[in-house]
Amino acid sequence: MSIFAQAVQRQGYAVSDRHSEWSVQSNERSVGIVGAGPAGLTLANLLREAGIPCVVLEKGTREHIETRPRAGVIEHRAVQMLSSHGLADRLLREADRHGACEFRVNGRAHEVDYSALYGGQTHYVYPQQEVVKDLVGHYIASGGDIRFGVTDVQVHEISSSTPRLTWTSATGEAQRLDCSFIAGADGFHGVTRRSIPAGAIQEYSHQHGIEWLSVLAEAPPSTHKVIYALHPDGFAGHMLRSSTVSRYYLQVPVADSVDNWPDERVWAELRKRLALTDSDWKLTEGRIVEKRILDMRSHVVEPMNHGNLYLLGDAAHIITPVGAKGMNLALHDAEVLAAALIEYHRSGDDNGLRTYSEICLRRVWRAQEFSQWMVFMIHRSPEPFLSRLGEARLEHLIASGASAGYFAQNYVGP
Repeated sequence: MSIFAQAVQRQGYAVSDRHSEWSVQSNERSVGIVGAGPAGLTLANLLREAGIPCVVLEKGTREHIETRPRAGVIEHRAVQMLSSHGLADRLLREADRHGACEFRVNGRAHEVDYSALYGGQTHYVYPQQEVVKDLVGHYIASGGDIRFGVTDVQVHEISSSTPRLTWTSATGEAQRLDCSFIAGADGFHGVTRRSIPAGAIQEYSHQHGIEWLSVLAEAPPSTHKVIYALHPDGFAGHMLRSSTVSRYYLQVPVADSVDNWPDERVWAELRKRLALTDSDWKLTEGRIVEKRILDMRSHVVEPMNHGNLYLLGDAAHIITPVGAKGMNLALHDAEVLAAALIEYHRSGDDNGLRTYSEICLRRVWRAQEFSQWMVFMIHRSPEPFLSRLGEARLEHLIASGASAGYFAQNYVGP
């Protein structure tokens, strides 16, 4: 049973469709949600399902957030949670399921069947923008209130029992929302985390000293599995997104620029680093539609709340793309916070709110540790000694059932 369902069941309530009774003008103050990414939209849908009023503020347009390419790997547990609330119908119809990945070392392929190693659980390959599209559509169809194109969002009185949000609407009008609670799901650069007083939270940051060139191309996948390739010139990755679009990663020098990577050089480097010496495997190429440099960094806020402001997703934690944990952590945050808010609104029990950060951070730090474990294993370090240690870790993963089991448990998600 999900965290959400457990909280509702503890209070003896059934999830009902009472939400049609509520509006921003109601005497019952709404939960203000800043940011319409996977975390904010999942929270909004779960609250609305439970009859708790909420308003979502989003600086982008609907078209922008529904078409912006982002991550595309969702864990089994997260899909189960979305499905239990009727939020995964299209995902379950259209997503590919993957239970194995491939490591390429010195031109040789080594498959790890992580599904077989961990109870048959799989990943679902479904682009984040499609998740957002589904969540927006469901929320609006149910009568949910979402304001697109807002600017100048400000958070007020978060330490009081009457926090509020102010903003300028897409049509230039100054607006205000008196809230019961505020959920900050507006990302690392958003306003909500910056609204917390200095010294009220601890922020942990780590630069991994590694950068990736991230490439999105209109090219059918050249593989049925995610590929992690360790090459003398650096890491290369081939990630699946859809039947017509693929994501690729190349390890590049720190402080490198996209300008140094014309399309011809990108494809040449991918061909070289992903090549197999014992197979006629070939890389399928296509039109490159996006190139950007990713700074591999990690960041965690502790605790993930202050007063009546609760942070979710990238507003509370940044993790490297290695291991595909970012969106999955955001969805978990939303599930935990929704359960806590439902418990409080229906019974006055604030235990879930008091333990929200502790529960989420357990999973966050475990994911950070696994991400760091993988970063060290698959990248070339400027220090030859560290590079050889990484190779030794990968060799152990390939040869040892115990090491492969650790990888599987953490990769597919506990």
